[in-house]
Amino acid sequence: MKETMIVTSASAGTLDAATAVTVNGPRDFPEEWDQVNWTRAEAQVRRLRQRIFTASRAGEHRKVRSLQRLMLRSEANALVATRRVTQVNQGRRTAGIDGLTALDGPDRVELARWVQQHGHRPPALPVRRIFIPKANGKKRPLGIPVIADRACQAVVLNALEPEWEARFEPRSYGFRPGRGCHDAIEAIFTVCKGKDPTRAWVLDADLTAAFDRIDHDRLLDHLHGFPGKERVARWLKAGVVENRQFAPTIEGTPQGGVISPLLMNIALHGMETAAGVRYKPWRSTRGWSMPGTPVLIRYADDLVALCHSRHEAEQVKERLAAWLAPRGLSFNEDKTRIVHLSEGFDFLGFNVRHYRNPGKLLIKPSKAAVKRFRARLRAEVRSLHGANALAVISRLNPILRGWAGYYRTAVSKRVFADIDATLWWTLFKWGRRQHNTKTGQWIVDRYFGRFHPTRHDRWIFGDRETGAYLRKLSWTPIRRHQMVKADASPDDPALTYYWQQRRRRHRPRDTPAPAPRYPRRP
Repeated sequence: MKETMIVTSASAGTLDAATAVTVNGPRDFPEEWDQVNWTRAEAQVRRLRQRIFTASRAGEHRKVRSLQRLMLRSEANALVATRRVTQVNQGRRTAGIDGLTALDGPDRVELARWVQQHGHRPPALPVRRIFIPKANGKKRPLGIPVIADRACQAVVLNALEPEWEARFEPRSYGFRPGRGCHDAIEAIFTVCKGKDPTRAWVLDADLTAAFDRIDHDRLLDHLHGFPGKERVARWLKAGVVENRQFAPTIEGTPQGGVISPLLMNIALHGMETAAGVRYKPWRSTRGWSMPGTPVLIRYADDLVALCHSRHEAEQVKERLAAWLAPRGLSFNEDKTRIVHLSEGFDFLGFNVRHYRNPGKLLIKPSKAAVKRFRARLRAEVRSLHGANALAVISRLNPILRGWAGYYRTAVSKRVFADIDATLWWTLFKWGRRQHNTKTGQWIVDRYFGRFHPTRHDRWIFGDRETGAYLRKLSWTPIRRHQMVKADASPDDPALTYYWQQRRRRHRPRDTPAPAPRYPRRP
């Protein structure tokens, strides 16, 4: 028996029964998780997100609320949300205070059924506090909700996110679909490139514990009228359990929650306007700044303001400090500074600096990021003492591929070559430890050779039994990232072709197939 939901409003019009059935689907969930038609379910959620985005962009608020109610009750949304937190998310194996995960098919079906039928009253249990190490040696607190709350948050996310995607500022890049760190870096390059950039003074700012200090009342005011506002309020007030001790939460949103990054962006919405950023109103697309105004580029709680003078940068800092205070936020003075482009600054692991000779803006991997990566490689190789060459290759190749993929858009060739040289010596020492009675030439002959099928490089680390080899960072081609359009969102149905083209752009291939086997040495 199929139930239909028909929402009628003066501004929204009438949703026909066929559309409602398509979105909500039958109330009888599939008995087996493998029976779900994921292509259809994801298409249904995507279409409804696009309708919410379009209504929000047009200012049709009553229609937005009607469509959000439909999304919150959607069976397809419950299934997609459950799949996200139990199969897709990296922390899917991490349990909350109840110790439960849903890694088996029957458990996922039951969880999705519960989310759709009872998700309007989520359990909102306290989050489990754990700590992960940060790059500076300190620890970052994470709050892990129970699996039921995570699934409910994913449902609410699909209803709330497209509304705000239509409203967010154009140079906000953190935790948004279709945007990332490279877009923020490319935005800086676009503004500061040239022989003599006009915005040469930089406010390099960082917020103090932004996730932990967001004011709840101010945040919930932004959600006025949203059908799932009460659910969000319960999650914010759920509390924290650390070392079996409960503590209430009177501010902040836990890092580790599915919806927390979106709530952070909502809390910080309006920062560009507060900083004095103005865009040209006569352009067909947003993102073209008015002459004489600063440019603010934000990635989550990290931001840079590009200004014409030091005085303007100081004014921007004062305005932002006054704007942040009512929201419970403030600058981290230890990490906030005003510098000239010729001095350079670090942002998202990159160093941005304008060099007078040859009069160019160069973006490179930061020294701190390179130092951390070298230390990680040494630690990984040290932990593999006693393992064979194939284990070393299997452990290091994904690490090298990921690091090269992140920095392949910058001026990284020299850094890549230097790390390759350091890693060669690290692996040579590993071989000496493996065979402490053998000579250096024996180590070289056993572990290094022309393993790559097309490169004439005899210093490649490899396994002669299988032909597998360790990739080099210097093989990675440098390609500039194509920045996302200022107001582009995957939820915009008018930009479907644009996002298809971005997904099809060339990406670096995986490590080439192993070379033919070499005879095993004694």
